[in-house]
Amino acid sequence: MGKRKSRAKPPPKKRMDKLDTVFSCPFCNHGTSVECHIDMKNLIGEATCRICQESFSTTVTALTEPIDIYSEWIDECERVNNLEDDVA
Repeated sequence: MGKRKSRAKPPPKKRMDKLDTVFSCPFCNHGTSVECHIDMKNLIGEATCRICQESFSTTVTALTEPIDIYSEWIDECERVNNLEDDVA
């Protein structure tokens, strides 16, 4: 009689690298000075610079990460700069 075939173990799941929660400020260019906080109770995300006190707020969802808030801030800064260039 033959031996029963054993079931192969599934490969281990790859771990996702943790995303940054501290970023550089687009206004004062100070590295690691912007912190992002997410308030899920009020659905508000805020990015604040500890050096120059600049801040940005946006609405969040359950899937929002700190990098998303910072990216929206950078996109908004670029949009405002482009509007100023078009007017001038």
